[in-house]
Amino acid sequence: MKIDILTIFPEMFDGFKNTSIIKRAIEKEKVIIDIHDIRKYSKDPHKRVDDYGYGGGKGMVLMPQPIFDAVDDLKTENSKVILMTPQGFKYNQKLAYDLTNEKHLILICGHYEGFDERIRTLADMEISIGDYVLTGGELPSMVIADSVVRLLDGVIEKQSHENDSFNNNLLDYPVYTKPLDFRGMKVPEVLTSGHHANIEKFRHEEALKKTKMRRPDLLERDE
Repeated sequence: MKIDILTIFPEMFDGFKNTSIIKRAIEKEKVIIDIHDIRKYSKDPHKRVDDYGYGGGKGMVLMPQPIFDAVDDLKTENSKVILMTPQGFKYNQKLAYDLTNEKHLILICGHYEGFDERIRTLADMEISIGDYVLTGGELPSMVIADSVVRLLDGVIEKQSHENDSFNNNLLDYPVYTKPLDFRGMKVPEVLTSGHHANIEKFRHEEALKKTKMRRPDLLERDE
């Protein structure tokens, strides 16, 4: 998979690309992630990419020309262009799995007071990571890239993400490690029993219990 991210703050992605699972996925050639400075596509002599919006109002708006030219430069017949915006489809685990089937993602990070409405015509999809507003689309683009890359074959063990929260509309079951007794809080005996059927039953029951308590809306999706 290839992921191209368009941003006016490329330096924000230095740590993202060079740590943990993302770094290893790049080194193992499971994914190529390139960060593109939108300013490099600006035809303004001062490399401006924003201006005041028509009709008044506070805040600067991203201009269409640099972003259109960037997408024209990067897009292929296999590309899926995604716009990061609080007005987009709310992101979830199913969509993360769906995006793993794409060969090339182009993620556009909005900023300031938003972007020229005509930029929407470039997008195959608009995505929001939640009902709140951030200063820009950089963090959401990292969220999407991270959630997709970890699902790619060979990045992490398949069993690790098959048991993730939100798979089968359930939150993840509780997990424990050493010591067996920490400040009076003990690891459930069933987990040390070696009885795999009982362990699986316990984990499913605990996942169901946790979901009913914290996210009952997930269970309602199956009704």
